[in-house]
Amino acid sequence: MPPPPIRNNHTNLLQNPNNNLPTLRDLLLTALSFCFLFSSSTTRATLFSKTPFLHFPSSPRRFLKIPIMSLHHFSTPQSLSDWLKPRLLSDSLASWGVKPGTKNVHNLWLELSEGESSLADSTPPVRTVHVVKVRIIDDKFRVLIEAHQELSDGSVRSRGRPLSEKMKPGEDPESAANRAVMEELGSILEGSVKDSGHSGILKIVPGSYEKKVEERHSASYPGLPACYVLHSVDAWLDGLPEGEFCTEEEHEYANCGEMSIAHEAVSVKKHFWKWVSLDSVRS
Repeated sequence: MPPPPIRNNHTNLLQNPNNNLPTLRDLLLTALSFCFLFSSSTTRATLFSKTPFLHFPSSPRRFLKIPIMSLHHFSTPQSLSDWLKPRLLSDSLASWGVKPGTKNVHNLWLELSEGESSLADSTPPVRTVHVVKVRIIDDKFRVLIEAHQELSDGSVRSRGRPLSEKMKPGEDPESAANRAVMEELGSILEGSVKDSGHSGILKIVPGSYEKKVEERHSASYPGLPACYVLHSVDAWLDGLPEGEFCTEEEHEYANCGEMSIAHEAVSVKKHFWKWVSLDSVRS
């Protein structure tokens, strides 16, 4: 007598989509749940401590792309002020142009209009500026330092740094350095030097160029974080006095197309300079 046929009780889950049996994925998740339920807290802590989670830097904007606000968002300084108010501490914006040595919202609007700075659409916003820093060295190996500035509102702003200037869009460091000399030291240079124009005034020391990024709060705009991209060069310049001296800037925004707004901004009227030893100036 032949043996009875073997009855196949296996159910193909893929061929029977209407079944109520658990799927393989459900079974695996259940098994994992039991493992975590009955494992000790020490074991779980060890497991998680060894898990390679993604690490974000302390400054997320270095890792994430944050939209940059362009000028068309701010048709007037008032629109810029309205945008800044909910993104800054209440007393920060109110101190701009009021606290001695600070600038006002008209200055920031002009920076944006000239392409000298940009604002990240974040809270708080981050102002990014490319700056050329020129360490002018004389034949005694001293460095020229701007000690302080006299502003148009009569206040005095301490500086204590080499000649520095915000860069224009598309401007290379050498061109920016020569322009900075003409704008801030031009009033004291002899005619033969000034007649050379914005190019060829400085003699850049070969191999002296350095670039670094600094993040700090701006002294000009309290409460507004800033990212400074610094382009530093060493240079020689003829025609400067050997002792302390002062230069005048005709108008910081003389070439600005928005003169009515420029008149409301706080501008630099006088620069006060002195020579210090090369060793006392950090790069």
